[in-house]
Amino acid sequence: MKVLVTRPAGQAEPLSTALRSRGFDVVERPLIAVVPLSDEPIAVEGYDWVVVTSANGARELASRATSRPERIAAIGEATAAALGDWEADLVADVHTQEGLVAAFPVPRGRLLFVGAENARSHLADELGADFVAAYRTVELEVEELPDADVVLLASPSAARAYAQAGGKGPAISIGPQTTAAAEEAGVEVAAEAESQDLQGLVDSAAVWRASSRF
Repeated sequence: MKVLVTRPAGQAEPLSTALRSRGFDVVERPLIAVVPLSDEPIAVEGYDWVVVTSANGARELASRATSRPERIAAIGEATAAALGDWEADLVADVHTQEGLVAAFPVPRGRLLFVGAENARSHLADELGADFVAAYRTVELEVEELPDADVVLLASPSAARAYAQAGGKGPAISIGPQTTAAAEEAGVEVAAEAESQDLQGLVDSAAVWRASSRF
């Protein structure tokens, strides 16, 4: 089975390697790019927690923070790993903003959320967190999509860019927000990952392959 991976340039290798290890034929076509919004330091002093919900946000925090935060909360293991030498003090078992909110101890203290421009506001609203937009996700225009039996979509922006490029699916989505964006754009979502991370995408692709004609 040929799988289309749409991750940003330089970020596709872990997913592609995991897919190849499960016997998939992988073709990569970046459909989004991650653009830092600034190289200015991110001031973390005075915060009890700094929260990151993506690997890109974690990398920006690790490279730009004025000091090691008092405590760091990450939405999942992949996000925590992107912190580099820093270890997350809290990693959600359910890799969604809702899951991370539910995992927070009480009292929470003062929080800072470092994320993407136009990130979902659920976490900031529920936790009363201040917000720093550290990067922007840009949807890329491509003239043609490579042939593939299924596409893996790891973000709503990737889903929109895929549809804009003429993609119809079938697609495997990383989670509810991506599924909603894909379906709104007219993409057929064949499956949604049970765990909202790259391993979840790989596992869902394997299950879908086993249940299909491939």
